[in-house]
Amino acid sequence: MKMLGIVAAVVLVSGLGVSAYAYYDLTTSFASEAVELDGQGSVPPDIGAIEGGVNLLLVGTDECEPEYAQYFGARCTGPEASGQLNDVNMLLHISDNPRRVTVISFPRDLMVEIPSCTREDGTETGGSSYEQINAAWSYGGLNCVVKTVSQLSGMNIPFAAKVSFGNVINITDAIGGVDVCIGNGGMRDRNTGIDWAAGPRNVQGLEALQFLRTRYGLENGSDLARISNQQQYMSSLARKLVSEEVLSNPSTLLRLATTVVDNVTPSQSLTNPVTLVQIARAVQGVPFEEMVFVRYPVVADPYDANRVAPDDDAAEQLWAALEANQSLQLTSDPNTSGGVITADPAPTETPVEGEPTEPVEPTEGAAPVEPDPTETAAVLPESIQGQTAAQETCSAGNLAG
Repeated sequence: MKMLGIVAAVVLVSGLGVSAYAYYDLTTSFASEAVELDGQGSVPPDIGAIEGGVNLLLVGTDECEPEYAQYFGARCTGPEASGQLNDVNMLLHISDNPRRVTVISFPRDLMVEIPSCTREDGTETGGSSYEQINAAWSYGGLNCVVKTVSQLSGMNIPFAAKVSFGNVINITDAIGGVDVCIGNGGMRDRNTGIDWAAGPRNVQGLEALQFLRTRYGLENGSDLARISNQQQYMSSLARKLVSEEVLSNPSTLLRLATTVVDNVTPSQSLTNPVTLVQIARAVQGVPFEEMVFVRYPVVADPYDANRVAPDDDAAEQLWAALEANQSLQLTSDPNTSGGVITADPAPTETPVEGEPTEPVEPTEGAAPVEPDPTETAAVLPESIQGQTAAQETCSAGNLAG
């Protein structure tokens, strides 16, 4: 019994030591490359003290990391290989009370005004009156992307984080992949190396990057269609993150936390571990129906048929609904997006990358806030494409028929 007590004590002390070391190592390394944002004051210690909820910008860049450059084709072999573009720009809005989550994706070809920005070396850039939004990074890194989206949306954005497409591979692997499904007979895209049959698929590693980057493997091959396809991925990711498979598995959670720290460049405001926990708690228990992924509304750019411009009227309706914290009612038909369909995919004869998992409801103990039955939902115009985390869609593959 004495020996058992010694063993138990050693295990306990070792466990506490590992936990303390992991906590210190995670927070220290996470803060080491943090980026300062212009015009941001100190962050309140209580996430509830932020009026209007929480705004966090997630930026995905296409940097040519040596281990993945071969998969980017001409993008990483020409004179621009050393540069970066913010090709993915997603504004995460968490409302205050009741808690709702809205993710707005901005097309990379969206023409906007880029403001004057401060680079990391302290120098100022002149900005641009009319430029693609994915060029904002070249004007001043993460700080300039935040200023650009903040100016476009009219929202204060105190938190931001940047991931490269290579980072996405590592983060997806940390949770055991994300379950998606391929419809329309399958998809083929020589630009990303995809040649997949229709059916459910668990994407991990390089496949996760291929799936998120593909546009020519989709029905209409547009960047707008790619955003719809990425929303399928995000919806599935949201369902998996609150599943027992992740939340009840300490080793998975630690692996995910460690991977995020190693693969995310945050704003300085996001390096406080208490803040991270508070943001996570803010979304705990939010019903899947109230987790809405939308594409920023656009119209054809009058100066370039290959670009898009803001649909100001529709965007104003979206921002007004978020400011009033109304439940969002989508009226767009996902089947017209060119990126996803609601029909069931054709089954494959052999399983692909393991069996898919069923969506899991939020864990017990979570306290979702029921919407006020007298509340009037904000009916969004059809130009705002999107879906909720409760909806299951399939990629609109380009091999139909």
